[in-house]
Amino acid sequence: MYKIAVIGDYDSIYGFATLGLSICPVKTREDAEEKLKQLADGQYGIIYITEAVAAQIEETIEQYRENTLPAIIQIPGVSGNTGAGVSGVKKTVEQAVGSDILFGGVS
Repeated sequence: MYKIAVIGDYDSIYGFATLGLSICPVKTREDAEEKLKQLADGQYGIIYITEAVAAQIEETIEQYRENTLPAIIQIPGVSGNTGAGVSGVKKTVEQAVGSDILFGGVS
C-alpha cells in the first residue's frame, strides 16, 4: 500500500500528522530536494508540497512529472495561496483529457 507525505515548512504541515500523513518539514532548498527524492523513490504514492517549497525546487519536481507515481501536488502554506497548485492541477487535467475543464476549450 502506498503512503502519503507532506513536504513544507513546519508551520504549514504539522496539522497533517493528525490525519496520519507523514510530515517532512524542510528549511532549505537542498533539504527539500533530498526529501522529495527520498520519498519519490520510496513507498509514497502521493506527495503534497507547499507552493513556496515547490517554487524552490521546480527542476526536481519536473523530473517526476511524467511518472504515474508519485503524484506531486502543490498546496498552499501558511504564507498564503499563490495559485500555483490550482494551475498545476489544471495543466495536468488538460494534458489528460485534452480540454480545459474550466472553460471547455480544446487544447
